[in-house]
Amino acid sequence: MGTQLTVIYDGHCGVCTRLAERVAKLDTHSVLEIVPSQSAGVRARFSWIPANAYDESLQVVRASDGWTWAGAAAVEEIIRALRAGWVVSWLFRLPFARQVAQRGYRWFADHRGESGCGDHCQIHAIPPAAGTKNS
Repeated sequence: MGTQLTVIYDGHCGVCTRLAERVAKLDTHSVLEIVPSQSAGVRARFSWIPANAYDESLQVVRASDGWTWAGAAAVEEIIRALRAGWVVSWLFRLPFARQVAQRGYRWFADHRGESGCGDHCQIHAIPPAAGTKNS
């Protein structure tokens, strides 16, 4: 079958790296090429993706035509591509599921520094609102 999607994740993020490794194990048919955004040649190869997009969200590119997804939409495409993905991919067809998934993805991406990523992802953390205690 061959590679169908290229999954581009933040290789400096410990959480993202662990998730990428898990996805690679689930990819029993080798339909995913999983690469960190920091790999040599990635940004030149996918020149239409803005440089800041790699820091903001997971990127998925379809090999056949270069169609690109980011964030929760990228996660949805990964799930669809995996052999057992049908088990949960139907959830995205529920009303408002994509909006909920995108909000959940954005929250996760903005708070990954609190999930064991390390110093790199601290720059992505949302600063506390005025009048709240940062604990």
